[in-house]
Amino acid sequence: MTIEFSKKLTATVTPIPGVVLYELPVHGDNRGWFKENWQREKMMALGLPDFSPVQNNISFNKKAGTTRGIHAEPWDKFISVATGKIFGAWVDLREGESFGAVFTAELDPSQAIFIPRGVGNAFQTLEDNTAYTYLVNDHWSADAQDQYTFLNLADETAAIAWPIPLEQAELSEKDRAHPRLAKVDPMPPKRTLVVGADGQLGKALRAAYAGDASVEFAARADFDLTAEASYTGRAWKNYSTIINAAAYTAVDTAETLQGRAAAWAINATAVAQLAKVATAYGITLVHVSSDYVFDGSTEVHIEDETLTPLGVYGQSKAAGDTVVSVVPRHYIVRTSWVIGQGNNFVRTMASLADRGIAPRVVNDQIGRLSFTQDIAACIKHLLEAGATYGVYNLSNDGEPQSWADIAADVYELSGASRDAVTGVSTEEYFEGKQAAPRPLNSTLDLARIKATNFFPQQSRLRLAEYLKD
Repeated sequence: MTIEFSKKLTATVTPIPGVVLYELPVHGDNRGWFKENWQREKMMALGLPDFSPVQNNISFNKKAGTTRGIHAEPWDKFISVATGKIFGAWVDLREGESFGAVFTAELDPSQAIFIPRGVGNAFQTLEDNTAYTYLVNDHWSADAQDQYTFLNLADETAAIAWPIPLEQAELSEKDRAHPRLAKVDPMPPKRTLVVGADGQLGKALRAAYAGDASVEFAARADFDLTAEASYTGRAWKNYSTIINAAAYTAVDTAETLQGRAAAWAINATAVAQLAKVATAYGITLVHVSSDYVFDGSTEVHIEDETLTPLGVYGQSKAAGDTVVSVVPRHYIVRTSWVIGQGNNFVRTMASLADRGIAPRVVNDQIGRLSFTQDIAACIKHLLEAGATYGVYNLSNDGEPQSWADIAADVYELSGASRDAVTGVSTEEYFEGKQAAPRPLNSTLDLARIKATNFFPQQSRLRLAEYLKD
């Protein structure tokens, strides 16, 4: 076998999504050769996922013509040849449009290939004494074999042109008995878990992901954020994403002794537990933040602004944000003035308008509403688009308003007079009441989320739709 020395490290995409072929620099002389078989930093720069391998396996094959596969396993693999040469064949056995796609290539020690979970792997040795090696990002176990998906090496649809005909090759009886493509059950995708699925945002996420069997919704009774068993009693390796739609939002009650403990338990301690799980299993964690992490001294808040919370609720949310920010795969979606299905400011104002009540409403807190259907759509967009991990502000668009302005809009859209709403300052409104401090400026800059090609609906239009529905 002749190996080409000193090639440049390059990556080539293949017809199978996620399958990438790498040319490896091999350095040699009269003594033999040396290569960097897997180099995380350089290969990530070329697009290799940071797949966190935990096990290294080697298959030694004594004779040319030894043929193994086609096996799709429930983990990612980085495959290379230690010595010898192989003909490799890979078939996409995942659910989706690319099911059945095929890629073949000859590999010697100067090539490697990344194979995502659910793509069938097979090879045929072209030389004696060939060693086939692969890194995987999950530990092998007997139970894991129940999650394998198999395809027959001789499948007519895949039509793999084996260099050595299968009737002349060395095969196991198990590999000979695997099903044809028409009888293969595709490997389902990893699951997405939505916690807090009974809240306003949770209900919007249920609507956004309606019909998607890979998304699992956990209400409070299904996933107790304060119970250790919630984090230890689940097969997390089968999940790709956690969306945390749960939060303690009783802003004023959070200032009490009991409320303070509850706010920190849900908004910080539970978030730290989710972050620990996400980091350990390479899961993407989506977390929903709040304008209350700021003191409101800045007219418009950008994502990278220093956190300056005023009250217990904001402090607990800021703590949760800080924890999530160190998860390798995370999205923090920062919202303001959330409106969805359930009790909220807009529903309260509409009810008062219907009953002919003239309310006093705060007029010195400025911001924008965030409707839950738009928050849910934004989360889905970030995940599907593979946007850069990090913090994204998300509210509805349009001119910032005060709560009194919004209340007047609700009255007008409900057929009542705008003049029924009287504006008062925050200090006047809460005089004599025990209340948490509020940021006076809650307007979020939306440039970063718009740069991902997500454009939130105008707040006034969404408000009209909400009241009509």
